[in-house]
Amino acid sequence: MSLYAFQGAVSLGLGYGLMVLGVYITFRVLDFPDLTVDGSLPLGGAVSSVLISRGLDPFLSLLPAFLAGFLAGTVTGFLSARLKILNLLASIITMTALYSVNIRVMGGPNVSLINEPTVFLPLRGLGLSPMLSSNLVFLGFILVIASLLIWLMKTEYGQALIATGDNPKMITSLGVNTSFTVVTGVGLSNALVALSGALIAQNQGSADVGSGIGTIVAGLASIVIGETLFPSRRVSAAIVAVVLGSFLYRLVIALALNVRFKGFSLTASDLQLITAALVVAALILPRLKRGFGEKK
Repeated sequence: MSLYAFQGAVSLGLGYGLMVLGVYITFRVLDFPDLTVDGSLPLGGAVSSVLISRGLDPFLSLLPAFLAGFLAGTVTGFLSARLKILNLLASIITMTALYSVNIRVMGGPNVSLINEPTVFLPLRGLGLSPMLSSNLVFLGFILVIASLLIWLMKTEYGQALIATGDNPKMITSLGVNTSFTVVTGVGLSNALVALSGALIAQNQGSADVGSGIGTIVAGLASIVIGETLFPSRRVSAAIVAVVLGSFLYRLVIALALNVRFKGFSLTASDLQLITAALVVAALILPRLKRGFGEKK
């Protein structure tokens, strides 16, 4: 694998790190299978890009993108917790609706940010390369958000989120409103995903309605890889592990796309196939390790 491919994998791992943290909240903390993220990632990019193209400061555009993702998540949470629609079906309904919402927000299938200011511009103005400046900005956001998430999980609300995912009947008997924790938890998850989408759109120079395809699978792959290689029962360690899983997932993808064997090679169109294979491998690896340990 070339140095350029390695740097690209690192950049993608950082760029989608916030998305992985968002998926971690629903998938692991709340035990809530949420496909809304496939729509909330381009939603964040759409909102941020449209506001920047209309003259809003790129840093300030991140807040409306964050809130838009939170709103999308709360819709899914409301459908599931209040209207008693199956959580997976509720997320599919919201994801489907967001496709039209994103086109409506952008006024078309995409929005260009060419020659528009972005959050990466100040560092690039200091003479840093585009890739280095992007990585530093992504890393800064990940460190801040991960720290805040670790702090949140230690609060009373965070403990209620964890308990809701572990044993909803028990936490309900203690007087906790699980409907509230589900709605706000799914909202927070999609808010982080939308924030990731806004940063990625600014980095790529455009927002596209199809940019969220496969987001949930990539997020799950990163989480499973991180937890498999860095197992821990501590929430703080698990959060760090899933971010590292995002790096490793992108690195494995880059390695797979550079494989050449007797004239056979994988292309970018095989990305979803590679991702699916990675998820399957990561899911069965712990079971194989346990089975090997028992036999030994």
